Amino acid sequence: MSRILVLMLMISTYAFASEAGHGETDIVQRTVNFLLFAGLVWYLVGEPAKNYFASRSQAIADEFKKAQDRLDESIALKETALAKISAAEKFAEELVVTSKKENKIINDNIMSQCELDLETLVKQVSTGREYAQRKMVRTVVENVIKETLAQSSGDFDKEAMANVILKKVA
Repeated sequence: MSRILVLMLMISTYAFASEAGHGETDIVQRTVNFLLFAGLVWYLVGEPAKNYFASRSQAIADEFKKAQDRLDESIALKETALAKISAAEKFAEELVVTSKKENKIINDNIMSQCELDLETLVKQVSTGREYAQRKMVRTVVENVIKETLAQSSGDFDKEAMANVILKKVA
């Protein structure tokens, strides 16, 4: 049916488009001719043009929706990143507080260990000094005994020996 209508429009276009040799104005024929041509163009090109522009509008709307989705996703990622940053800042603050406490505990442990080491060293020095004094007293006593024995070859009683030792010690 539509082909018959198109064929009729084309034939009428030729019929009205003929040149009339008269001195009349052909405005009516030209108008009808233009309307037939416009109708024919609309019939042939109208539907594909509508489909093209509708699909183009839909494609633009889809691209806009994709861009909006990406924007929403990037906003969500930004919020997630900001939450992670704030959590990291809180963790850093807690880490500073914890490290200061641990530093104090370690410092106190080191100081108490140093004090214990100092006490041990003081005890070792006093023990060494006492040992050196005893050794020195023993050496002096041995020297005094040897000297007195070497000087007197004869009788040597206990009282004389005690006097000699008391003289040397004093």
